[in-house]
This record gives sequence, C-alpha cells and structure tokens, in this order.
Amino acid sequence: MSEQLPNTEVLNEEDLRSDFPKIRPTTPGPSFGPFVAAMRQLQDLAVSIAAPDDVLAQAHAQAEALVQLLSPYQAAEGTSTAGRAVELPGRGSLLMLPWTIDKFGPDGVRSRGEFRRYHVGGNSAVHGGVLPLLFDDLFGMSVYAAKRPISRTAYLHINYRKVTPIDTPLIVEGQIDRVEGRKTFVSARLTNEAGELLADCEALMVALLQGQP
Repeated sequence: MSEQLPNTEVLNEEDLRSDFPKIRPTTPGPSFGPFVAAMRQLQDLAVSIAAPDDVLAQAHAQAEALVQLLSPYQAAEGTSTAGRAVELPGRGSLLMLPWTIDKFGPDGVRSRGEFRRYHVGGNSAVHGGVLPLLFDDLFGMSVYAAKRPISRTAYLHINYRKVTPIDTPLIVEGQIDRVEGRKTFVSARLTNEAGELLADCEALMVALLQGQP
C-alpha cells in the first residue's frame, strides 16, 4: 500500500481536537521493563493458582506492601511511564497485550506476540473479549502511523475464524483501507506463523473535534 491514502481530504486543523493530552514516547530506566514483566507473571499466577489460605495471606500482605511502596509515585496521564515505553512489549502497559511491534508506518502496523494464561477464556483458548483489545489498540497505532488526527473508535467488527490459542506465536497486521474526511476505515488480520487465519476485523475511526473527550 502506498503512502498516499485513497480519498484523503485535508482537514481544517481548527476543526480538530487540539486539547488532547500530548503523549510522548519515553525511555524508562533499566528496572522498569523487568518490573512490568514480573507484574505480568503475577497476573498469570493470580488467575491460575489454587494456593492454601496461609500462602494467600502472605501474598496479600506483600501486595499491600507493594501498593504502599508505589502509591506516592502515581503520575498524571501522559507522564507515567506505562504506555509510553514504546520499546517494551505492550509499550510497558499492563492493560495492553505484551506484544512487540515490528512494522510501523503509513502502509500499516504489524505486531507479534503470544497470549498468556491471564488471557484464557476456557480450554486453553483466548477469551473472545481479549481480541477486540488487540485489534482496537492496533487500529489506534495504525491511525497514528499514518499521521491521521487523534481518533476514537466508532465501531469494530470481528470475525472469529478459528479458536485462538495461548502460548503460541501469533501475528496481527492492520492497515488503513480508505479515508473520508474525519473517518478512517481500517482492517486487520490475526494469524499464526503458518499463515492460518484466526480472526479478522474491520473498524471505523473518527477524528475528534474540539470539546470531544
């Protein structure tokens, strides 16, 4: 796909949202990546353990101690490290899937990774509600990579083609199909490394106007 998007219209900057928080990438210190990785392991354990109560009591005490340790360092949106550490899986955010981007440009965005125990819906399959998060995040990056204005998702439609497994290397790739004024139409495919289609998605992203949250 070329860098010239089909049906692109020049939008009046005065009509677009200008007061959205500016989020700039950051390079975290050497301890942040391992900290996030350990927290992801903790998430996996939290949904998979069957521990005795005395062990849970110890874990609870340690979790409370961690809350006390970190609470003084809460930061406003756009200034916290999570979500801005672009070199880390999921940009260092526990909300985002721990996948790594290996293509980022106006012709599309591609990411690779695995779903974990934390994402299980049943029988070692990924919960169906996790896939919209994967696609929606990819579409946000696709709009940004194409230098389109800040947009919100208007609709998102997923076709579940096959059961999506955990602990399996997967690839998701999306692109912009066309642009109509404030509207950006996007699509994406989720496959395994053999190229088998697991799910595909299409969505509409709409550029924000001033005053829109």
